[in-house]
Amino acid sequence: MITIKNVTFNYQGERYDGIENVNLEIAPEECVLLCGRSGCGKTTVTRLINGLIPHFYPGDLNGGVAVNGMDVTKTPMYEIAEKAGSVFQNPRTQFFNVDTDSEIAFGVENFALPIDQLRERVAKATGDLHVENLMGRSIFELSGGEKQKLAFASIYAMSPDIYILDEPSSNLDVYAIDDLRKTICLLKQQGKTIIVAEHRLYYLKDLVDRIVYVEQGRITGTYTSGEFLSIPVSERESMGLRTMDQKSIAIAGKKPLQTSHVLEIRDVNLRYKKQPVMRNINLCAAKSDIIGIIGKNGAGKSTFARTLCGLHKEYDGVFLWNGKEMDAKQRLRICYMVMQDVNYQLFSESVEKECCFGIKNPDMELAARTMKELNLYEYRNRHPNTLSGGQKQRTAVAVSMICGKEILIFDEPTSGLDFDSMLQVSRLILKLSDLGKIIFVATHDFEFLSLVCNRVVHFDSSAVKDDFTMSQENIKRLQDFFIVS
Repeated sequence: MITIKNVTFNYQGERYDGIENVNLEIAPEECVLLCGRSGCGKTTVTRLINGLIPHFYPGDLNGGVAVNGMDVTKTPMYEIAEKAGSVFQNPRTQFFNVDTDSEIAFGVENFALPIDQLRERVAKATGDLHVENLMGRSIFELSGGEKQKLAFASIYAMSPDIYILDEPSSNLDVYAIDDLRKTICLLKQQGKTIIVAEHRLYYLKDLVDRIVYVEQGRITGTYTSGEFLSIPVSERESMGLRTMDQKSIAIAGKKPLQTSHVLEIRDVNLRYKKQPVMRNINLCAAKSDIIGIIGKNGAGKSTFARTLCGLHKEYDGVFLWNGKEMDAKQRLRICYMVMQDVNYQLFSESVEKECCFGIKNPDMELAARTMKELNLYEYRNRHPNTLSGGQKQRTAVAVSMICGKEILIFDEPTSGLDFDSMLQVSRLILKLSDLGKIIFVATHDFEFLSLVCNRVVHFDSSAVKDDFTMSQENIKRLQDFFIVS
């Protein structure tokens, strides 16, 4: 079905990014996991299979790539797309319409099928994937997880033989990840060939037939599912790989909660286009608090984060700092937010300049230290848009340490990060806490939450459902939310 033979590829203008002497054969109906550290070459392998290399990403390509008997270098992309459908790490980059119905139908429309068949395909995709709630909506109003589901549905409607999924769980809550798992099971039952490049591994452990480990542009290990699960935890972590078992996650020791609150949120109600999103939010926070915000996709976590830092204006209620009320402009001055989609906040022509963007008299020594700590220093002269998803995420996180704000909000800061990068971000957030910063972390990442947070707030049904300290005594509360049986 797929043959990659002696392939070496380097992106145009880059000496080190790419892959070297990769050989990989994927049989029909096989489900293969590509794993490895951020920037190791997983996404490059997927781009070879779907034809983005060399048709969209130019560079120096040697070797042969064949998909379903087609030479990828000589086959137009539209022909490859009929056989191989892709869901990208950032689904926003693959949308062509502004409404959900048109987006699901778009790929099928390009097959020039009769209108009744087109409608059948769209209805089957929405029904099989249980995304009826997404129909008739604007793409711009969807959460990150809903966009990911929509991208999957648009590919599913085309019914390709091969599915290529690049970090498909990166923006999904635990329930949506469980739905994704069920969808992959459905594809396997349909006899599809599936390639998944992923950092979150636990939901795939019983699904994949083979695991391919990529390291610095080379395939350095190939495992059956049983062989991979038998790798000791210490060895797996040394490979930069995330946990395989959510139930094994323990709560790290945390600092005790402080009682001298400096931030108070009173009776805050959030709206979006006049529709209620959250109601009766009452929270207090002290310096050095690291507060995890959990909840399903669309629960209001991102809206809360934007409101706290003064970016979202549809609300009523009061925000107090040291007992004094703050308006949106005042909150903007003391808050910094790392967005879920970091592409919205990368502005400069180099990583180094990005780390100091908008900061008066930046501390260049601090910037250099932070870039080194997050393994970004070697990329300091690179344009941020040429980085991998995980590297972009770390760049935005680096700015948070350099900007000197009092309240820091991280919206899914570990999306697309490997184990090493997740630990680096964890250490950075703990260091910011030691400096007395108040930190809010909206996340679906149980492993990350267990490492950094001393408190958790659960958003559910448009309200705060729970607010508790992070401790071993409260592990059941977290497991009830994060582990779907």
